[in-house]
Amino acid sequence: MFKLLLIEDDATLFNEIRERLSQWSYEVYGVTEFNSVFEEFVQCKPDLVIIDIQLPKFDGFHWCRMIRNHSNVPIVFLSSRDHPTDMVMSMQLGADDFIQKPFHFDVLVAKVQAILRRVYNYNTERVELKAWRGATVDYEKNTVTFKGKTIDLTKNELFILKQLIEQKNKIVSREQLIRSLWDDKRFISDNTLTVNVNRLRKKLEELGLGNFIETKVGQGYIATDEVSL
Repeated sequence: MFKLLLIEDDATLFNEIRERLSQWSYEVYGVTEFNSVFEEFVQCKPDLVIIDIQLPKFDGFHWCRMIRNHSNVPIVFLSSRDHPTDMVMSMQLGADDFIQKPFHFDVLVAKVQAILRRVYNYNTERVELKAWRGATVDYEKNTVTFKGKTIDLTKNELFILKQLIEQKNKIVSREQLIRSLWDDKRFISDNTLTVNVNRLRKKLEELGLGNFIETKVGQGYIATDEVSL
């Protein structure tokens, strides 16, 4: 049974979401003090976090930063604000998905199920380490090591990188990545994938690997064994 932490100050919505998710045998916990969200997160140790952007004391972005500094737990944002920048900010902070209010509860359940399957299933594969152009990708620890330096990746970033290097020298379409990440591309925007890929590239640049993933305009992305001429 998965444990979910729902950080939502609207009591009516909180109870509705908890009731719906509980029907799928999820343990749903809430926050009692909105000025100590991170402390309650640490105490709860959830498998997934659902967090509203507009909260008392500090907004959801603040708490997402704090959580990401200590954990790669999947995070789903909820927002009633109609600002594209909110979604971009969420992805840049390492969120796994973004849901605009009002939403259909079936969509929320489907997204939660897809994320939990992805995060807690693919890490159980026997192969934990992958060598790629001199770098070592650790599927278990969510890290990439190159020339003695290591970077940490979020679950989404690692999954994207894994899909590309497992199909190295082949173009992986954006549609294929979206389907693999979220199971059903109707539930996610194309821009979200762009944000995740750009964030992955930026982290790889810290290791000097920024050009290891190439964009094929109108086709998708490719991880090659050799630098293209």
